[in-house]
Formats: sequence, structure tokens, C-alpha cells
Amino acid sequence: MGKKLYPMPEISRPPTHIKHAYLWPVLLVLAIFLASGSQHLATPDLGFQFSKDKIAHFLVFGLVATFILRTPKFNDLSLRSMLIAALITSAYGACDEFRQSLTPARSVEFADWLADTFGAFVAVTVYAKWHWYRRLLEWRRPIKRRGG
Repeated sequence: MGKKLYPMPEISRPPTHIKHAYLWPVLLVLAIFLASGSQHLATPDLGFQFSKDKIAHFLVFGLVATFILRTPKFNDLSLRSMLIAALITSAYGACDEFRQSLTPARSVEFADWLADTFGAFVAVTVYAKWHWYRRLLEWRRPIKRRGG
């Protein structure tokens, strides 16, 4: 026959790494959700304001914000994307604190939510502004191909 007059467009599929970009924040939020429903997760008061609990909140929710910022929807690293990623994380932190109020032997602490929010804002800023840190997180091992 010859050339097709109306060639069928190829179906475009997102690359695997794009699908995985959405997987990581969802998995981490799910892990937080499961952990905050546990009665045995409460940490003891260490007698000073800046406890291991607050450091954990800062780091974990900072990681959530970073994962959100790395999704294709927000990875342009604009101020708007950074704010949205941090605010989504802060809102989730508030919801997590509310959920803890419904769990026996758990308590709600405003300081936990502040640590969540501060961790989110610091993390997105560091990720967006420090190129060496972003390169470190984006580093990938070379894929070894078989038979080639």
C-alpha cells in the first residue's frame, strides 16, 4: 500500500520514574497514618523542650514535603510549588495530630504540628536552593543491562 494518510498516534505512557514519584509520598503518609494510630508509639517526656519526638516530626514531615515537591506536579521548584508542598504537609500534620486525639494513650501537641510545619518549610527550601543536596537525592545507580 503506501503511506497512511491518517497515522494513529502512539499511546503515551508516563515513564516509570514519574509513577514512582507519586508512590513515595503516598507510602510515607500511609506509614505515618499507621504509626499515629498506634497506642505504643508515644515517646516519653525527656524533660526539655526539644525532644527526640520533635526532631522526628521535623525530619519525617520534611521528607513528606520533599517527596511532594519531587512529584511531576510540583517539581518546577517555583515558590508556588514550594509553598503548596509545605502547606499540604502542614495540613496533613494537623490532621495527624487530630487523629492522635482519637487514639487512646496518645496526646495532641501543638509543638508537634509546629515541628511538622517547620520541617516541611525547611525541607522544601533546602531541596530547592541547595543544588548539591538535590543532586544527592536524585542520584541513581547505573542500571546494568544483561547480554549487552
